[in-house]
Amino acid sequence: MIQLQNTELTDDLFSPARSGAVEREKISRPMRSGFQDGWFRLKQNKGAVAALAILLVLVALAFLGPLLTKYDYYTTNYGAIFQSPSAEHWFGTDKFGRDQWARVWYGTRISLLIAVVAATLDLLVGVTYGSISALLGGRTDAVMQRIVEVLVGIPNLIIVILLMMVMPAGIGTLIIAMSISGWVNMARLVRAEILKLKNHEFVLAARLLDASNGQIILRHLIPNTVGVIVINTMFTIPSAIFTEAFLSFIGIGLQEPKASLGVLINSGFQVINSHPYLLFISAIVIVLIMVCFSILGDGLRDAFDPQMRV
Repeated sequence: MIQLQNTELTDDLFSPARSGAVEREKISRPMRSGFQDGWFRLKQNKGAVAALAILLVLVALAFLGPLLTKYDYYTTNYGAIFQSPSAEHWFGTDKFGRDQWARVWYGTRISLLIAVVAATLDLLVGVTYGSISALLGGRTDAVMQRIVEVLVGIPNLIIVILLMMVMPAGIGTLIIAMSISGWVNMARLVRAEILKLKNHEFVLAARLLDASNGQIILRHLIPNTVGVIVINTMFTIPSAIFTEAFLSFIGIGLQEPKASLGVLINSGFQVINSHPYLLFISAIVIVLIMVCFSILGDGLRDAFDPQMRV
């Protein structure tokens, strides 16, 4: 140790590290796009992957399930009323002898269709409205937010019920009713996120490069709010499914002989004491959909939010 301390440090003791051109250009981490990186991170979340797998199975059954049986969802057979689940009728039959397997999966398809379309409209309107309001600011933001406050002050359920009473019951009416004020929450969340981002350096740099407001929103602000957008959308879909089920359950949504999860739950509730399978099967499907969408939403937020990447 003493000998080392007395050793004089000279240039001969040091030599530059040698590396070839291949070593200098080598990248230790594989190149991935933003989507590929998000998908890679999502696959590490076992809960989100399981939820996605269950949802894919439910969606597949919603479209293919009615084709797996010789019965349809609307044909009545009074000689086979209230039959328990069997090899002939896998989910049993209802009070009109209609096959519950076909009705459950057809109803799931209708409920998913209503929810996805309503959530898509909420996404487009809410993100656009909130982005413009936050980026422009000033008087424009003040006026736009007063409109939002008026809509927030009116309970969404009242708007839906009033519209359903005025317009004929149907899929289109349900989608319109849920979309009138359903976008408000998305708009407020997006506005809050963009207000935090609009004065960051990357936005100021984009303005210096003469980027338009539309380019700033699409290329810089929305990608950095994707976490909020995804998680809110994932919660909007099960919320829309529950709203449709509630409206059909109280009798102002879809009606017999049409099928949706709400219609099936209403029919099953009427005979729960004598034929509980009519309620439980539909209830299990709707619970699975809502829980899986919530778990998947959390996973997508963690995977695709740029601010959570390391």
